[in-house]
Amino acid sequence: MVEASVVIATRNRAGRLRECLARLSDQTARGRFDVVVVDNGSTDETPAVAAAAALDNAVRRIHVAEPNRGKARNAGIASSAGAVVIFCDDDTLASAGFVDAHLRARAGHSRAVVTGPIVNVADAGHLINPGPQHYSRAFLCTCNASALRADLDAVGGFDERYDLYGWEDTDLGVRLRGSGVTRVWSWDAYLYHVKPPEAESLDKRLALAREKGEMAARFVRKSPTLAVKLATGAYGANFVRAAIVGAPVLRRWFERTARTAVRPSPFAAFAADNVVDAAYLDALRAALRRHDA
Repeated sequence: MVEASVVIATRNRAGRLRECLARLSDQTARGRFDVVVVDNGSTDETPAVAAAAALDNAVRRIHVAEPNRGKARNAGIASSAGAVVIFCDDDTLASAGFVDAHLRARAGHSRAVVTGPIVNVADAGHLINPGPQHYSRAFLCTCNASALRADLDAVGGFDERYDLYGWEDTDLGVRLRGSGVTRVWSWDAYLYHVKPPEAESLDKRLALAREKGEMAARFVRKSPTLAVKLATGAYGANFVRAAIVGAPVLRRWFERTARTAVRPSPFAAFAADNVVDAAYLDALRAALRRHDA
């Protein structure tokens, strides 16, 4: 019987998923875990990729048609065979000892969320060892985290009302911590998050920022604590800062700089970050106002 199930929610990223599954097939813990691929409404070759991986490995594909990360991961939890559920994303490359490290880190901790380094890389040809800069204080990030299935079930899993991008994993972390679950960090439980520069267009970042702002307002309404407001940026001083930095003249200048840069540069990146931050806070503030109206 397997000890853990790796749950991967995926949608229309068959190429990335293929690389992700290849890495999981070469784990030192092979035979001690299975993989649940939750196809969240893909229209590309995702079913074929999952089927090919299943020929030689303990990989199962389930289908959730409605694009909703929380709903997809809940289905993965429900379908898991292991007592431990390990979450990773479809655009990650696990280190060879990734699953084993998650299982080892749980020794002596009856109820814990285990997290490890997420190393952002441009491609599989530029992998580096994790360092101090990859430490994270996040209680739970579904790019790299594990928990007991019993603990996930006890708090109701992911809140499926987070139907756009962002915050559903942070919300789950808040509820797990409130139920008495602790957090354990493992340097050995690391993976690589593949983020090619060309895939991060400004328009895509803006679209995700607006969705994340909308979901941040939902998180704040649900858990109006100081910690949540600080985490989401939903506090007065931050809105004042945004009003200054995101003044219309400055915002137009930042966006023009970000869009017309001939080659990548620190200043162009700074300009793009400011435009994205402004879009996020605009969406957050608008969503909070709609609720208060």
